[in-house]
Amino acid sequence: MHRLPVGGGHVMHVEEHGNPAGRPALVLHGGPGSGSSPLLHSLLDPAHYRILCPDQRGAGRSTPAGEIASNTLEHLLADLRLLREPLRVDRWLVVGGSWGATLALVHAIDQPGAVAGLLLRNVFLARPEDITSFFDAAVRTNAEAWRGLQQQAEVAGRPLVDHLAEVFASGTWEAQCAAALCWSISEQQLAGARAAQPPDAATYQRLVQRYRVQSHYLRHGCWLTDPPLLERCARLPAAPTLLLHGTQDAICPPEGAAALHQVLGGRATLRWVPGAGHDPTHPAMAAAMKQALHEFAETGMFQRV
Repeated sequence: MHRLPVGGGHVMHVEEHGNPAGRPALVLHGGPGSGSSPLLHSLLDPAHYRILCPDQRGAGRSTPAGEIASNTLEHLLADLRLLREPLRVDRWLVVGGSWGATLALVHAIDQPGAVAGLLLRNVFLARPEDITSFFDAAVRTNAEAWRGLQQQAEVAGRPLVDHLAEVFASGTWEAQCAAALCWSISEQQLAGARAAQPPDAATYQRLVQRYRVQSHYLRHGCWLTDPPLLERCARLPAAPTLLLHGTQDAICPPEGAAALHQVLGGRATLRWVPGAGHDPTHPAMAAAMKQALHEFAETGMFQRV
């Protein structure tokens, strides 16, 4: 375990697993705001990889939890630049899913010499239409639960994502818990994940912190609007890059992976995972991830199939 002060009052928590002499692998969690979990690093063979799992600002066990001050995309990129020195890592395989894949792409553009390869699951492009379509789909999953939040946003004359950011930044604790629960249930339904148990007090705390950070990022377009991510990806370094995407993903639709693959052309391989959605635990997605990680551990490349 590492604790690294990164500025602005933030301290980054980093878990390290596996073989200290193995291939370094940076595992970036989604969200933003979700934090690392054993699930994310369990797919990497600890005999072959030195597995590094940072909790991004405001997320997981980084402190202060749920903090959105001094918490932007540029801050996260600076944290990854800073992280390599104390860990003595020259280059690493970067593994990320959803928002973690987004951050992995921008990190590779920011620090091309640091990236030995990219393994990106169910990539999120953070385009305005991606954010809008997510909330449209979330509302459809449970329209009655979202009705009050939608009405409040309409009265305030602002988009739903802006209203959510205001609720999590300055709303009452009861309002924050209600919004977090609504968001979490819809996200689970869209991901096709198993429904969680009803939240207890500690779970509500984690959910509110998570969605405070996430709504903060989405409200600002994840700082990826000017220029947009697809335009930036024209400068992606020529490192081995594999895109894995579930054909049934309702949170990050497959069209986004196809658009990214078109921009990257021969610099990346796209493998569809039939039947998988956004859930990383889907058997087909977990198998595809393990296969890709085995390929890279053996050869430093991904097979083109």
